[in-house]
Amino acid sequence: MTTELVNSLRLLLVSSPLGALGSGSGGGVELTLRNIATELVRRGHSITIVATQGSTSWGMPLVEIAGSPQISAQTQGRDAPTIIPASSVLANFWDYVRKVQSDFDLVVNFAYDWLPFYLTPFLKIPVAHVVSMGSLTAAMDEIIERVAIEFPGTIGVHSLAQAATFPFANCCRYLGNGIDLSVYDFCAKPSPWLGWVGRIAPEKGLEDAVAACQLTGIPLKIMGFLQYKDYWQQILQDYPTAPIEYKGFLSTAE
Repeated sequence: MTTELVNSLRLLLVSSPLGALGSGSGGGVELTLRNIATELVRRGHSITIVATQGSTSWGMPLVEIAGSPQISAQTQGRDAPTIIPASSVLANFWDYVRKVQSDFDLVVNFAYDWLPFYLTPFLKIPVAHVVSMGSLTAAMDEIIERVAIEFPGTIGVHSLAQAATFPFANCCRYLGNGIDLSVYDFCAKPSPWLGWVGRIAPEKGLEDAVAACQLTGIPLKIMGFLQYKDYWQQILQDYPTAPIEYKGFLSTAE
């Protein structure tokens, strides 16, 4: 038996409540979860993913849960209250966690939402939190800091710059955010155009890339989930001569 198997853990990975895995609604969190889950399986751990009904799990065990999606914190103001919609999929996620917690050694939360942090002290097993964004609301700062102080070492972030947006930066663990190079092909002689990959949403700043292409004349191919159609149409109106092409929401293989 290998060392990895001797130290094997039973891990419950709880996804973002913004939408189904594979839909693009969860943005980069979807790829982060996939990469972390893939590596944990490679190291010999047992993985179960909890996600919204209709999700894909890339061949790993999946529990699909129905419910209303959560409102993204990125669309809220600094002083926005904490809101949980009726029939909340987020609440349903964590009700499931409560029921099955004795079957696992650790829960890993990927949601940037108030409820998982608030519930952390009430669970009987430890919860690790992968925090995917910087400081956005006062309510989130407060609840994450409370968990960081009460449960040291359980708050993971992707960079020093991200951590620096919080008043508790010294309590965060830096995880980085790697990619699986085996699923990408290196191109030594690229075509004479630029690529933009990401959700088409105001917080991503796509208009800056389009403006640069209009100024330079360098073509830009845009790939990503078209989340805000009005925002996209506004970009097309504001930069009518920009050499851009929308390719759609594509899989990694595509």
